[in-house]
Amino acid sequence: MTISSSLNASVAGLAANASRLATISDNISNSSTYGYKRAVTDFQSMVIESGQGTYSAGGVRTTTSRLIDERGALVSTSNPTDLAVRGRGMLPVTSETSVAVGNGDNPLFLTTTGSFRPDDQGYLRTPGGLVLLGVPAAADGTIPNYPRDSIDGLEPIQINANQFAGEATTRVDLSVNLPATSTREGSPGDTETLSVEYFDNLGASSNLNFVFTPVVPANGASNEWTVEIRDSETDVDANGIPDIVGEYRLVFDATRGGGGTLASVDFTDPALPVGGAYDPATGAFTINVDGGPMEINIGELGSSIGLTQLSDAFAPVSISKNGTPVGSLTSIEVDQNGFVRASFDIGINRVLYQIPLVDVPNVNGLETLDQQSYRVTPDSGSFFLWDAGDGPTGDIVGFAREESATDVAGELTELIQTQRAYSSNAKVIQTVDEMLQETTNIKR
Repeated sequence: MTISSSLNASVAGLAANASRLATISDNISNSSTYGYKRAVTDFQSMVIESGQGTYSAGGVRTTTSRLIDERGALVSTSNPTDLAVRGRGMLPVTSETSVAVGNGDNPLFLTTTGSFRPDDQGYLRTPGGLVLLGVPAAADGTIPNYPRDSIDGLEPIQINANQFAGEATTRVDLSVNLPATSTREGSPGDTETLSVEYFDNLGASSNLNFVFTPVVPANGASNEWTVEIRDSETDVDANGIPDIVGEYRLVFDATRGGGGTLASVDFTDPALPVGGAYDPATGAFTINVDGGPMEINIGELGSSIGLTQLSDAFAPVSISKNGTPVGSLTSIEVDQNGFVRASFDIGINRVLYQIPLVDVPNVNGLETLDQQSYRVTPDSGSFFLWDAGDGPTGDIVGFAREESATDVAGELTELIQTQRAYSSNAKVIQTVDEMLQETTNIKR
C-alpha cells in the first residue's frame, strides 16, 4: 500500500508540474501581448490518514489562477485612441457581434488596455473585436446622470468621421467710442454705423447692424445718442430694411473724473420698449434675433470698458463674440477623465462621450476571456461605474498601451525548477517500478 501511494503521488506530481509548465509556456508566449495578465499554478499537498507505523503519500494537486491585479508598464503610441488604465479600474467593452445584431442587449466585458480605431460603421473597436462603451453626452456636452450599477446608460461609442459642428452666437461684447463733438450744438448730426457678424443656430453667417444717432441740442452739448439694432435675418420692410430688434437711448457722463463713460441706458420709447432692459450690474441687455435671445454687453455704468463718448473719431475699439461657423471633424482624443472629445478645424472641441471605469471588489475573481478581456462573476463581486480619477479608480491614458505583465527572466527560472521537479517525480516512479520488480522477484 505504501509503495503504491508513492507511485500515485509521483504521478500526481507529474500532472501538477505539467500544469505549471502550461502556465509558464502561456506566460512566455504572451510576453509581447499588450494587456496580458500572468497565469500562475499553486500547489497544495494532500494528506491521507495513515495507520500505526505506516505512511501513505497523498500527493499534490494544483489550482491555476490569473493575476489580473498585476499591471504592466505603459508605453506610448501614436494613436490617440490607444487607451490604457493607470491605476485601479477597467475599461467597459462589449463584443463586435452583439453590436452587429443591434438589439441593444450588449454584454459587459472588461479590459485594461486596447487599441481602439473606428471601423466601417464608426464604432471604436480593437482588431480583436472589442467595442468600447461610453455614456453619450447631451447636445451641450454635459453628461447626464446614469445608473452606476448597471450598463443601461452605456452605448457603443460611434464616431462619424464626416460630422460637422458649429456654435451659435449668444453673446456680443462691444467696446466703441462715439465722438463727443457730434452731440454739440451746430453738429451736422451724422449717424455712425457698425455691422457685427454673428452665427445662427445652423452655423450660417448673419449680421447685426448698429446705427448710432447723436442728439444735437440747440445750445451746449446733449451727450446723448440713440442706437437702433437691426437683425439681417428678420423680416424687411418695403425698403428692404430689416426690423428693429433693439432701440435704446444712451446718456454719457460729462463730469470731471467720469467724463465719457455711460451715465444711463434707457428705452427710446418706454411705452413701447424694443429689446430687453439694460442691467447696470452686468452692463448688458438681451435682444431677440432670428435664432433666439442674444446678450449685448456695452459695459457697466461709469466704466471705461464698453461704450464711451470722447472727443475723438468714431472707433470700434474691440468687438468680441462667441459662436463659430460650421467646421469639419479633424481628430478624436480621450482625456484623463474619460471624456471623448472631437476637435474641429474651426478651433472648437465637443464632448461626445464619457468612458467610465469599472471596478469590482475582487479583480482576480473575474472570468478570463479571449483578447485580454474579462467578465464579472460571483467571485469578483458586483461592479460599479466610476468617473475616471474618482473614488478608488485611476485615470485613462491616451496614446498609450499596457505591456504584458510577464517577467520573462522569472518565468525561465520557474521553468528550470519545474523541469527538475518533473524529472524528480519521474525518477520516483522509476524507483517504485524497480522496487515492485524486486518484490516480484522474491518468488522464483
